[in-house]
Amino acid sequence: MTEPRLDVSYGAATHQGLVREHNEDSYLTVPPVFLVADGMGGHAQGELASRAVSDAFLELSRFDWIGSDELVAGVARAATAVAALAGQERPPGATLSGAGLSLQAGMPCWLVFNIGDSRTHLLRDGILTQISVDHSAATRATEEGTAAPRNVITRALGAGLKRPVADQWLIPASVGDRIMICSDGLSNDVTTELITATLLAEADPRQAAAALVQAALNAGGHDNITVVVIDCEQVISTATAGSGLDDATESPDDTVPDVLEVIS
Repeated sequence: MTEPRLDVSYGAATHQGLVREHNEDSYLTVPPVFLVADGMGGHAQGELASRAVSDAFLELSRFDWIGSDELVAGVARAATAVAALAGQERPPGATLSGAGLSLQAGMPCWLVFNIGDSRTHLLRDGILTQISVDHSAATRATEEGTAAPRNVITRALGAGLKRPVADQWLIPASVGDRIMICSDGLSNDVTTELITATLLAEADPRQAAAALVQAALNAGGHDNITVVVIDCEQVISTATAGSGLDDATESPDDTVPDVLEVIS
C-alpha cells in the first residue's frame, strides 16, 4: 500500500542586525516542524527565552507527522520552559510562528501555527499570502479602526502573560508550495513586494533565506532577522473521495489559499 508523503527541502538564515547587540531570535528546521522564535525586545533573557521555545519543540522530531495534539503539547512545554526563566524585573518572553508537516485523513498538509507577531507566509502560484495573524495591539486597532502603538504584543510565551493558545491553520500541501517563516525584523523593514520578488527569484531555499536576511540588512537592519524557507517537492496523498476533504478545502477567506481548517 502506498504511504502518504510530503517531501520538503528547506533553508534558514539569521543575523543580529545592525542595531541590536545580541541576536534574540532562534529557529528550528527539523522535520516535521519548522519555526522561528523571537525573544521579546526589552525583556530580560530574550535570547534564552527564544532558545527555550525552539528546544521545547525539538522533541517533535521523533514523529513523521504532527497534529494539533502534538502542537499543543509543544506549546505547553515551551511555555513552561520560558516561565522557568522568570525571576527578573521584567519576565522573559518570546513569540513563535511556524509550520509542521501534518497528515489529515491521508492528505499531507501544512499545519501553520502562531503566537505573537512573527509570521508565516505561503507562496503559491506566484502569490504570497500571510497565513498567520499578528497578535499585536496594532493588528487589533486596525480591525477596530482605532490607533495603537507599534510593537505591543497581545499574546506571547512568557513575558508575564497567561499561558497562550496558538492559532492554527491546516492547509493541504501542493507541489511547488513555498512556506516562509520570519521574525518581525524582516517584515518590519522589507516590503511584501520585495519579499515576494526575492522568493520568486531564488530557487534554492537556503539562498532565498539568506537573500531575505540581506534585504533586511540593506533596509537598515533595525532588529534581529531570521528567515526559514520550506519548499514542497513531492506530495503523495491517500485521501479518498469519501473522506469529506474535497468539500472542506474551500477557504472561508478568499485571501487564504485552500484552507482546510482554522483552529483557534
